[in-house]
Amino acid sequence: MAGAVQDRAGVPAGMRARVATLVTRLADLGGRADQSRDERLRAGTLVLASVLIALLAFVWVGTYLAFGHPRSAAIPALYQVVTAAGLVVLVRTRRFERFRRSQLLTMLVLPALLQASLGGFVASSAMVLWGLFVPLAALALLGVRSSVAWLVAYLAEVTLLAVLDPVLVGYAAGLPRGVVTGFFVLNVFGVTVSAYVMLAYFVEQRARAHRALETERERSERLLLNVLPAPIAARLKTTTDIIADRHDSVSVLFADLVGFTEHARGTAPEDLVALLDRVFTTFDRRVDAEGAEKIKTIGDAYMVVAGAPEARAGHVQAVARLALAMREDIAAVAAATGEGWLRVRIGIDTGPVVAGVIGRRRFSYDLWGDTVNTASRMQSLAEPGQIQVTARAAELLRGDFEVRPRGTVEVKGKGLMETFLLEG
Repeated sequence: MAGAVQDRAGVPAGMRARVATLVTRLADLGGRADQSRDERLRAGTLVLASVLIALLAFVWVGTYLAFGHPRSAAIPALYQVVTAAGLVVLVRTRRFERFRRSQLLTMLVLPALLQASLGGFVASSAMVLWGLFVPLAALALLGVRSSVAWLVAYLAEVTLLAVLDPVLVGYAAGLPRGVVTGFFVLNVFGVTVSAYVMLAYFVEQRARAHRALETERERSERLLLNVLPAPIAARLKTTTDIIADRHDSVSVLFADLVGFTEHARGTAPEDLVALLDRVFTTFDRRVDAEGAEKIKTIGDAYMVVAGAPEARAGHVQAVARLALAMREDIAAVAAATGEGWLRVRIGIDTGPVVAGVIGRRRFSYDLWGDTVNTASRMQSLAEPGQIQVTARAAELLRGDFEVRPRGTVEVKGKGLMETFLLEG
C-alpha cells in the first residue's frame, strides 16, 4: 500500500496516535489515584488549555520585544512562567485545586494588564478577549453555580477597561496597523480555538465516560436479569419496598438429575461443572422458548415456574411441553457425551403460590406454598425418566397431552395422593 495509512480526515494514523498519547500524558499530570474519572477529566481539560495558551504566548512575547515594548512582552512571559511553575507544583503535589485557581486568576488578570500597557482596546487588539476563556473554563470545570462569580469578575473587568479606555489611549503603543489587525484576528481565533479545544476535549472525554458507564449499566442490567425476572428487576429499580405477590394460578416444575451425586464422587471438578453447564444451559433455552421463568438451581436440581411473576394463560401446558423437551434434551446430552447414567426425573404441580424477593446483598426471587412443596415431592418420588404430575395438573392437561394414572403415592406431609405420569 502506497503512503501512510490515513483516516477519513486525511490525517496519518501515526500522527493521530502520537497526538493522542501527548494529550493523555498532559491530561494525567493533574490526576491522582484517588480521584474519580470525572475529576481527572476536569483536571486534564485545564492542563491542556493552559499548555496551548502558554505556547501561543511566544507569539506575543516575540512581537512586543521586536517592536520595543519589553514591559508588554513581560506580561505574556509572566503567564508562561506561572503556567510552567504551576505544572511543576501540580506534578509534585497533585493539588489540582491550587493550579486551577492560579490559572483562572492569571488568565483573568494578565490580559487586562496587557491591554492597559498597550493603550486600550484598539492598540491592544482587544486583548481582554482572552479573559472570556475564564468563565467558560470555570463553567466546564466547576459547574454553573461556581462559575457565576468568574463571569461577573470578567464582565466587571471589561467594564473597568471601557471606563479607563479614554485615558489609556493616550499611552498607545503605536504598533503598525497591520500588526494590530493581525493580533485582533489572532486574539479572536486564539480564544475561540483554545475554548473549543478545551470544551471539545471535555465533551469527548465525557462522551467516553458516558459510553463506559452505559456499557457498565448494560452489564449490570444483564447480571440483574440473570438473577431476577425482568418485571421484578424493573420494580426493584423503582422501589425500596418489599416485593411480595400472591399468584392464584401458576405451574411449578422441579427437575433433578438421577444419580448425579454418586457420579460426582469420581469425576474431575471441571468435567462435572462442564456437564452441569451443558445440561442447564440447554434447559435455560427451553425455559426462555416457553416464556417461563427459571427460579433457581440447587446442586443438580432445577426449578421453573410459569404464570409468575406475570400471569399468563396456558401455564400448565407450557411446563408440560418444557418437561417433555427437557427429557429429550437429557437423552441427547447422554448420547453425545457417553454419559449413559444421565437421566432426569421431573415433578409438576399447579395452584397458588406466594412469590417475592428476599435478601439485600444477593437478591433472590423465590416461591413459597403448598404448590411448590408438592411439585418438589412429585419430582423426588418419580422414577428415573418419569414426569410425575398431580391430579389437578393432569386434569388440566387431558385432551392436549398423554397422561396416564400412576396410582396412589405416599407423599410426606400430605398422605396418600393420586398421581399421574406425563407421557407425551
